[in-house]
Order: sequence, then C-alpha cells, then structure tokens
Amino acid sequence: MLLIAGSVPSLGLHATYGKVEQDGNFLVFGGQRVPNMQGTTVMISAALAVTRFFNLEPPYALVAGDAGDGNGTREIFDFLFQKVPELCPKVITLHYCLPVMGLIRKFIQTVEKCPKRPVLIADAGAMYAAKAGGMAKEFDIFTPDPSEIAYLADPKASHPAYVSEHLIIVDSSQVPQEIADAYKHGDAAKLLLVKGKTDYVARDGKVLTTVNEPNVPALEPIGGTGDTITGLITGLVYAGIEPAKAAVIAFRTNRIAGQLANPTPATKARQIVEQFAEALKVTTKESYPSA
Repeated sequence: MLLIAGSVPSLGLHATYGKVEQDGNFLVFGGQRVPNMQGTTVMISAALAVTRFFNLEPPYALVAGDAGDGNGTREIFDFLFQKVPELCPKVITLHYCLPVMGLIRKFIQTVEKCPKRPVLIADAGAMYAAKAGGMAKEFDIFTPDPSEIAYLADPKASHPAYVSEHLIIVDSSQVPQEIADAYKHGDAAKLLLVKGKTDYVARDGKVLTTVNEPNVPALEPIGGTGDTITGLITGLVYAGIEPAKAAVIAFRTNRIAGQLANPTPATKARQIVEQFAEALKVTTKESYPSA
C-alpha cells in the first residue's frame, strides 16, 4: 500500500484515514470530502493520478487539520505510531506538519518495527523536522525547493526561518554546492529532488542529472506545483520505478503537464494534475541514462 500523511489548514478536521477517491474538486476518504486545493491534498491527487495511470491500488491518505497549534500534527503521528507496523506500507510520504523533532524521531523508531522497511519520502514540515531532528539520512527521498535546499545546507539552521543570511538569497547557481553541503553535514536524504527553474536529481552529494525542459514560466506563480512533484515521485516509486529514474520522470511529467494545461496565474495546481495522464504517456516511454 501507499500511505500519504500530512496536515491541512483547517480547524475542524480530526485525523481522517482511508483509501482515496476523487469527486470533482474534492478528495474523498475516511468518510470525509476534503477540498483539493494545494499542499497535502494536491500532492495526494498527484499520486492518485499516477496510480490510476498504472492501474494500481489508490493511495491511502491520513490527514488532519492543523492551524499551527500542532494538534492535528500530533493526531497524525499518533495514528502512525499505532498503525504503521501493522499496515507496513510499501511507501510512506510525509508532507505538511508542525516540525516537531520528537515526533519524527519516534516515527523512525516505529518504521523499524515493520516486517519490511517502507520507502520514506518527506517534503515541507516533515522534511524540516527530519533535518532538525538528525533523521535526514533515514529518509530515502527529500523534495526541497531552492530555499529549502539552502536550509538543508546550513548545519546550524533548525528551521528555514533561521538559515544563515548569505543563504537566504536564492541563487540557483549555488544549488550544486548546497546539495554537496547538505550531504556533507548528514542533512540530506539518500536522494534529493531539488525543484526550481532547473530541477536537480542528486545522490551522495553529486548531481546525477538536471531537467529544465519544457520551460513553462507561467507555472512559477501557481501554488502547489512543487507539491505535485512530490506526489508524482511518490506514485512512481510505488509503481516500482527506480527512484533516480522516477525523479526525472516526475520532473518531466510536471513540466509537460504544465505546458498542456496552458496555464495562467489563475490556473490551479489540480488543473495541472488533470494533464498527468497525457504527460505520463510521453515520459514513461522516454529513455533516461542510468543513475
């Protein structure tokens, strides 16, 4: 099974778990209809699009509302502590949550109880917590953007808000060095997907490949187009594709889908996801160098 967990900015939603279905602009699971906007929900919808393309079982989602007080985050992790060894998912992706170091450490301890260790993917708050809690190397994939790779590269930063001043100015030319620094300090997952104008795939401190075509500048102001990449890599790894190859397919699919959507600043991320099936017809047939 594929399990995706993360919070949404809602006060009234307690931890909800179930197999995902889509109903128009809503995701349906655990008896709830959750708006498919951006963040965790659009990431889930992206993974769902991949499972549909490969005719796989849909993802299971674990979502709770968290408006910053951490209650939803704790509900999510309490569920994971209780159920992960029993469920033993093939892939677990953690997304938005309050970055509480103690919770992420206990999560890793819980994962070790699984009969077979899941592939672990993290983005957003879960990635921050993993780095701050010294657990980055326990994850298989991180999906930072250029500002987040600066955070991973700074050994003294416990949160992206505290990144050294010289790293705050996002300079894409520094990304390869920041990737190397993140690995040097033990603050990177086994594989990094750095999302940006140029996308980077890196392992062990070295850039394996970059992706920059097609270039669709109109995607830049659309919220959630980084979350869709995390959903894509989640679904592709679940489909059994080697992670570095899956990373290139994810980057290419997101870009081609964006081009197909003919986006404007008013375009929603879910409209990009709607083009994934067509984009995947192209990208899953392309040849990629072995990594």
